[in-house]
Amino acid sequence: MTTSPSLTVERIDDLPLLLAQMERMGIRELLDRHFPTHGNWLGLSPGWTATLWLAHLLSEGDHRLNQVEPWAVAHLTTLRQCTGQHVARLDLTDDRLAAVLRALADDDHWAACEYALTSRLLRVYDLAAAPVRLDMTTASSEQLVTPDGLFQFGYSKDRRPDLPQVKIALATLDPLGLPLATVVVPGNQGDDPLYRPLIRRVRSTLGSGERLYVGDAKMATPETRAAVHQAGDYYLCPLPIAQLPTALLDTYLAPVWAETQALTILQAGATPDEEPAVQGFEIAVPLEAAVDGTTVAWTERRLLARSTARAESEAEALRQRVTTAETALRALNVPGPGKPYTLHRERMEAAVRAILERPAVGEWVQGAIEEVVQERRLRACRGRRARRVVERRWQVRVTVDEAALAVALRRLGWRVYATDAPASRLAMAAVVPAYRGQWVIERGFERLKGRPLSLTPVYLQKEAHVLGLIRLLSIALRVLCLMEFGVCRSLAASEESLAGLYAGQPRRATARPTSEALLRAFRGTNLVLQPSGPGPPRHVTPLSALQQRILALLALPADTYSRLSLDS
Repeated sequence: MTTSPSLTVERIDDLPLLLAQMERMGIRELLDRHFPTHGNWLGLSPGWTATLWLAHLLSEGDHRLNQVEPWAVAHLTTLRQCTGQHVARLDLTDDRLAAVLRALADDDHWAACEYALTSRLLRVYDLAAAPVRLDMTTASSEQLVTPDGLFQFGYSKDRRPDLPQVKIALATLDPLGLPLATVVVPGNQGDDPLYRPLIRRVRSTLGSGERLYVGDAKMATPETRAAVHQAGDYYLCPLPIAQLPTALLDTYLAPVWAETQALTILQAGATPDEEPAVQGFEIAVPLEAAVDGTTVAWTERRLLARSTARAESEAEALRQRVTTAETALRALNVPGPGKPYTLHRERMEAAVRAILERPAVGEWVQGAIEEVVQERRLRACRGRRARRVVERRWQVRVTVDEAALAVALRRLGWRVYATDAPASRLAMAAVVPAYRGQWVIERGFERLKGRPLSLTPVYLQKEAHVLGLIRLLSIALRVLCLMEFGVCRSLAASEESLAGLYAGQPRRATARPTSEALLRAFRGTNLVLQPSGPGPPRHVTPLSALQQRILALLALPADTYSRLSLDS
């Protein structure tokens, strides 16, 4: 905000757009309905407080509570004009925001609110019965670990095993990645047990029956697959080695190696002369598993697909690991300073084990310890006579099992996908593309933990506040997804694209603009306040053609910005 004796300029940027979008989604109304206020609560309702905070989060990308009050002071006129409420600085203090987080941390109220929000969005935006994607991530923080606390040490997906973490399970709806359900658990829990509770949360909103659930290899436990099938839904996931041992995989691939199994081209090469990018075949396997004491029997389709590019990259990496290990083992036989292990068998064995375990090549590279007797002649020196001495040393005899390595190389590039969906619902050629769409939910995690929502690093200390913040940010992620979906759907309907979003490339157009780029296009829009003098007391800088088109693509009123000049 800039001021002069008779003029004040308040930056409004993307705030009117964000507040209009959230009002259409009914966020404020649902929060007020499902989170009742205390009798002593004064000022803005919790729904309005949370909505304004969401506008700050989406616009500034900062979840710190103490940054909201100064931001509100700098945008008081904009917030009052957009909401029609008497917004005061005390409505957005860190104490008031902490109270909102504590309310969101209530499991029962949040479950009811999330159900109502998802139901409303599915109805308002007319979203089709698309696949549901499931995945988990972790968020690390420098929290104190307590026995029953939310932050625990566990396998870190942020590559920070030194920090305690919280685990977030998310279910999203294709194709926009709209969050349907969010589950937050301690960071030391495994991924496998979280799939069934997450699916139950989704079913409470979408119901059961022929819904496709897509997950990673952790979803492939027999109990999870059986539970999905028992409810009349379908699953799709790759099978890990725990569910498909190497010996069984070799049994499946033996006809391929014997050239008796025909392969179907699932994805052609870049040119007709190139090898197909993906090819494979399908088998049917009868299965049984127990679900809550009931035995469920079904037939599973297993697609064995081989990616040429993946096979080549994995083969190159394996050969490199074998060559590196072989070179390191042979280097042990060269005596010299700092190599005492050549004189001690135990040290030599330890050095060999360390080399073979580090690149995990012990299956193909072997190192046998052998004793070598050497006779060496010492010259006469300082009155000592020349003499011969016998030295005993240990060395490694390195061998590479070429036959086993060849079997491992021809196994590379193959991946097994399991599904119970019939071919009429999920054709063989559609299995691999359906799973590769997991980038949609991964992108949601990137938004949640990075820009623009910036969950990590977590600055909050109280676990109830952290839980409430994660749930608040899941609402913000819904705003981003629906904005992007609305613009992309409008562009697709008119078969047009949108230009002007890329700095330095005014003619570059895209039919799939991101929400971040759309919001960035409104940077620099100002509200000019002139309390005295000629002209209106408030004036909004005119919107560009690009900004007006974005509002039209979002189906927002054309006066979303200009009405700030009018009396509220």
